[in-house]
Amino acid sequence: MSTDTTQASTADDETLRRAALEERIDELEDRLDAVETENDDTQPKMSIIATKGTLDMAYPPLILASTAAAFGYEVTVFHTFWGLDILHEAKSKDLKLSSVGNPNMPVPNAIAALPGMDRVSTKMMEKQIEDNDTATIEELIETSLEMGVEFQACQMTIDLMDYDENDFYDGVTVGVGAATAIQDMAESDIQLLV
Repeated sequence: MSTDTTQASTADDETLRRAALEERIDELEDRLDAVETENDDTQPKMSIIATKGTLDMAYPPLILASTAAAFGYEVTVFHTFWGLDILHEAKSKDLKLSSVGNPNMPVPNAIAALPGMDRVSTKMMEKQIEDNDTATIEELIETSLEMGVEFQACQMTIDLMDYDENDFYDGVTVGVGAATAIQDMAESDIQLLV
């Protein structure tokens, strides 16, 4: 075999390998585009567990839920134990703020423990909410529901506290158990316990 033939054969082999490599690269780029497109269609998900029902602890899960929904997240808030009071129409309008054991209250615990101090603290917070034109609990719940947030009421707590399911805000999902909440958290990108 002559040198020219060997060089031509090597060049042909190189061209074939390069063509096969380019074809493989195109194939991989198409697969990557398909995966990226599939991921673009996947809505991020946030799961929040709300366990406390005081005035100051009602705001964090509602603010986080409505903000995440505004950013395009699919949001679920599972309310259990005292957190269920946030979803109860009558109780949510009368949530209290505890003065005792709250290190950020401007009064010492000895004074905070006096009769009526929780009422005073609650009134002070309600005035601050009103003066700052902060949304009420009811407004945050309604806004969140309009944005697609799913509020879930723990069935065990409903039974334990003897709540009537009709007393919750319209749109609240009742009859949800811990297994459903755990499954929801497992499928979420962000999980929060408040």
